[in-house]
Amino acid sequence: MSRTGSQLRRLLAAGLTVLATAAATLVATTGPAAAATVPGIDVSHYQGVINWTSVRNAGIQFAFIKATEGTSYKDPRFNTNYVAAYNAGVIRGAYHFARPNISSGAVQANYLASNGGAWSADSRTLPAALDLEANPYTGGYCYGLSTTGMRNWVQDFLNTYRSRTGRYAVIYTTTSWWNQCTGSWSGPWGNHPLWIARWASAPGTLPAGAPVWSFWQYTSTGSVAGISGNVDRNYWNGDRSRLIALANNTP
Repeated sequence: MSRTGSQLRRLLAAGLTVLATAAATLVATTGPAAAATVPGIDVSHYQGVINWTSVRNAGIQFAFIKATEGTSYKDPRFNTNYVAAYNAGVIRGAYHFARPNISSGAVQANYLASNGGAWSADSRTLPAALDLEANPYTGGYCYGLSTTGMRNWVQDFLNTYRSRTGRYAVIYTTTSWWNQCTGSWSGPWGNHPLWIARWASAPGTLPAGAPVWSFWQYTSTGSVAGISGNVDRNYWNGDRSRLIALANNTP
């Protein structure tokens, strides 16, 4: 999901066991495999021009769309994609690629919220996602932060995003990265939906303290009508009514 595209993400994430979960009042209570029936995608400008009507007609019900990265980058196709997805009937959410070594979590949460990642109760807007994964730039796998430093950074981001929007952000990550870089921190999983990134036939082992995943990114080489080339494919862990409940912040 990073700015550097799916090929780099494949190198960074392939083979890792990973994760995602949901707030207690909004998650499905059935088994993950049985409940994962709602298909979705995540995109950035790397997918080029997208025909969102064709995407929706192909059965895609939700999409996470890259909005921002760090403190100064906004995806050049975000505004177009975000509006067009909504107009086509796709439940959409923004995502922010974290750069924990260049500013505080609060600064980046505010940048996201001010550049498309805010929220509205319209049945088609999900809380934004915080994309936490291996550092594709210089500075080390965990961005040079200690596990305590990373926990503090993430909490700062989550607290600020909730203050700005009233919503608990979704967290996208892998079990391997999360356990190593946060020291198997279980703090967020009581409220923040967890989005697992594992390109395999099953979601795999969840991180410490995570009771269930909400979204599962199961491939980076999917194909969807209306999009040229590969696209990340995802499932929501529940039925459409539960996804709309998450979008609307209702039990």
